[in-house]
Amino acid sequence: MAVKIKLKRLGKIRSPHYRIVVADSRTRRDGRAIEEIGLYHPVQNPSRIEVNSERAQYWLSVGAQPTEPVLAILKLTGDWQKHKGLPAPAPLLQPEPKADHRALFEAVAKDAEGEPKGDAITQKKKAEKKDEAPAESAAESTEA
Repeated sequence: MAVKIKLKRLGKIRSPHYRIVVADSRTRRDGRAIEEIGLYHPVQNPSRIEVNSERAQYWLSVGAQPTEPVLAILKLTGDWQKHKGLPAPAPLLQPEPKADHRALFEAVAKDAEGEPKGDAITQKKKAEKKDEAPAESAAESTEA
């Protein structure tokens, strides 16, 4: 039985994400897999790549052949170089940690504690027009 390490596609039409799986070479792309050994999310910036290095090394050692896209991923993570005995590549880019929204909100609320609250409210336009109309008619009556 020929075993391949390939990508199994998941996700919606324009937001794909993949699982790196070990499967029989005769199975279809999204078919039954022997084992899942990683994730690949190309839409995120930078791309999210997670590979269980221990399992990838095992499957490569028993003769599993990676497809071209998986080979590129394994080269990025350094698993292919480890299997072949080559020097390791540069480390992968990691996304910046997301800011805690609650902490940001509390900081802004604390800064805005002493500010006046009523001055920033604007009157509705309809109310202004009604107030202007009697003032104009009173001004016209005094001029005549």
